[in-house]
Amino acid sequence: MAEEDDIFPTGLGVEEARAHIVAIAGARKLSTETVALAAAAGRVLANDVVAAFDVPGFANSAMDGFALRAADLPQVGEKPLVLIGEVFAGGHAVAKVEKDTCVRITTGAPIPLGADSVVMKENTRIEDGRVIVIGGARHGANIRVAGEDYRAGETALTRGRRLGPAQLGVLACFGMADVSVVRSPRAVLLTTGDELVAPGEPLGFGQIHDSNRYGLGGLLESLGVELIHRERVRDDPVALRNVLLRAAGDADLIVSSGGVSAGEADFLPRLVAEIGRVHFWKVRIKPGMPFLFGQIGHALLFALPGNPVSGFATCMTLLRPALAAMADVEPAPTTLRARLRSGIDKRHTRAEFQRAKLECDAQAVLWATPHAKQGSGMLRGVAEADALIVLPEGERSFAVGELVDVLPLPGWPE
Repeated sequence: MAEEDDIFPTGLGVEEARAHIVAIAGARKLSTETVALAAAAGRVLANDVVAAFDVPGFANSAMDGFALRAADLPQVGEKPLVLIGEVFAGGHAVAKVEKDTCVRITTGAPIPLGADSVVMKENTRIEDGRVIVIGGARHGANIRVAGEDYRAGETALTRGRRLGPAQLGVLACFGMADVSVVRSPRAVLLTTGDELVAPGEPLGFGQIHDSNRYGLGGLLESLGVELIHRERVRDDPVALRNVLLRAAGDADLIVSSGGVSAGEADFLPRLVAEIGRVHFWKVRIKPGMPFLFGQIGHALLFALPGNPVSGFATCMTLLRPALAAMADVEPAPTTLRARLRSGIDKRHTRAEFQRAKLECDAQAVLWATPHAKQGSGMLRGVAEADALIVLPEGERSFAVGELVDVLPLPGWPE
């Protein structure tokens, strides 16, 4: 299929390909929607959240103990105080704390009027109806002051933040029952090939189980994509045309696996050029060189190579930036720096992404150990890896201990 070189750009570098993708995807901003807080986990925040009030809204106790005046604390030894009441979290107010008196208090309960310190229960004892306070506490001890977490009017969360458990807790503490989020990109995943058989079905001669349906599907979902449909398609141009046109009417993204190289049964490049547009085909990347980026109707097409590792590598390096651009957020830093546990002799000019295991030693140095199996069809290399080692374009050797960029895979660290 060498004639395709005259139809659309081929052989881009990784950075150039990524820039093209981000520019095009960035023009297709996703809308926003309001969802219940219980359904917001993993979603991208659409607007800044400003604190409507102080958190905590009142001074409260950080310990179970006794609220008292710092002026009544003994400098040394012990001192008896009169117990005049008790206050619990969510309970009723009590009498004002006066000289040489105290109030029993539980964690989270509001500080009574007149008190300015809390002595831990462990530093007291009860004798003859009085509270014996042991010396050593300080003024303001064990009190959470109003607004120490958030002040009214302060930006609590910024737009573009992915909502995890802690962020959901923050929204809840401000009384928010729902939240405005960026709509999840809707995607159709197509796995192509006459050799593919669904897991659970017996294999015939030359057949393999369709691992990409689940591997790539899980990866896309971990990146915040809503998979509305997964379909296995035979290497048939009519069937491919029909399923691509149908997917383009339903999805923001079409992600395909296989059928994108230059073989006799690789129909996608020519087919996409006929029914849509190919922005570019082939990237100077290993694994994943046959990657194609295009569009059919309004849907962006990411045609990934069929080899499992190639699919993971191109999805992480070229598709993920598109998701950030569509959500109109700055992509989070994607790479870390690590030292190589073993050397790498790179004998080609393409950028390469090698599977690796990460570990942090006692000196807080991050180390990357390249996996022994680096073949693009070897899913084991990804399954046992924590990250991809990023090797830039150009032939060169990388020595043991040399610093390299690493791209953590979803789920690291666990």
